Amino acid sequence: MTLETADTIRSDVLITGGGTGGHVYPALAVADELVRRGHSPARVRFVGARRGLEATVVPAAGYGIDLLPGRGIRRSLSPRALLANVGAIVGLGGAFLRAIRLVGRRRPGVVLGVGGYASAPCVVAARLRRVPAVVHEQNSAPGIVNRLAVCLGARAASSLPDTALRGAVLTGNPVRAEIAAVIRAPVTAPALIVVVGGSLGARRLNDAVLDLYDHWRERGDVAVLHVAGARDLDRCTARLGSLRAPTDALGYTLIGYEDDMPGAYQRASVFVCRAGAVTCAELTVTGTPAILVPLPGAPADHQTGNANALAAGGAGVVIADDELDGDRLARELAALLGEPGRLDTMSDAARALGRPDAAARVADLVEASAGRGQRS
Repeated sequence: MTLETADTIRSDVLITGGGTGGHVYPALAVADELVRRGHSPARVRFVGARRGLEATVVPAAGYGIDLLPGRGIRRSLSPRALLANVGAIVGLGGAFLRAIRLVGRRRPGVVLGVGGYASAPCVVAARLRRVPAVVHEQNSAPGIVNRLAVCLGARAASSLPDTALRGAVLTGNPVRAEIAAVIRAPVTAPALIVVVGGSLGARRLNDAVLDLYDHWRERGDVAVLHVAGARDLDRCTARLGSLRAPTDALGYTLIGYEDDMPGAYQRASVFVCRAGAVTCAELTVTGTPAILVPLPGAPADHQTGNANALAAGGAGVVIADDELDGDRLARELAALLGEPGRLDTMSDAARALGRPDAAARVADLVEASAGRGQRS
């Protein structure tokens, strides 16, 4: 939409949710798109949780944020979790009251919920005050907050086809502009395998790729970039040191965090990774073939749904977490690397699933909903 359209939305756009990068970074991508269209950054405001990543990342990106108290519900029946959840429910009640006052004071033209703890109070508060709301569902299995929001009249955007939200508009999952701009040029001499389990790491993936070292130590035609995560880096470093021998030919780089993810997507022949919503969106937008290992115990098993959606489209191979070890990883990678044409086909299939204009599509829905609210 044009600057003229942006000017007609006279009140704030509230973007609510967060907790993890999987919620925060897509939200920031939409905010940046709204600003690109002419919305004032001062009128695009966030509502998040005090304990969430958004408390630091959003201000660093140049946006204002209001922070709600409390924490999310822990999905466990242990006595400690049950006790913590009593406090969480009390905190959630306080967050709802704060959100109702905040929405009433700011009188936004529209509220965009992106999932996470803070999303529920603000989206419900918006609907109670008859403020238009949009919710973005990142995963194949909709969360309870988004299902409730749609029942209350919110419009829904989805990242993946066939998401079970009434009237959902397929937009894709917004990714950072620098990721969307990646033009892949996979390294072939040696072929590069990137293994990453998120910012904190994934122990199962870390152990499997270190087991793989024994299978591949004599190979000079492949290289591994192993992003172990900050939490597991010291353990992985010690184990790698015990495995290495002076005659090894395998190029193996072990780091805790990769600052240049666009470069990793550009150079990699294959990714080995979890199947979080943002990861899947980045794989498809960049056209990167992947071996996907869904996180067990994820809410509603959404990572398995995400991974299966990519596999059904021909973009990935799925390995269950409890089936992953060095032997299985070696077999799957050998099958992929032994057929370069298959990797090209997977790349094309991933790109066919990707939506690099997802931030623009969500922004369209936000602007349309705000305009509809002002006309009513």
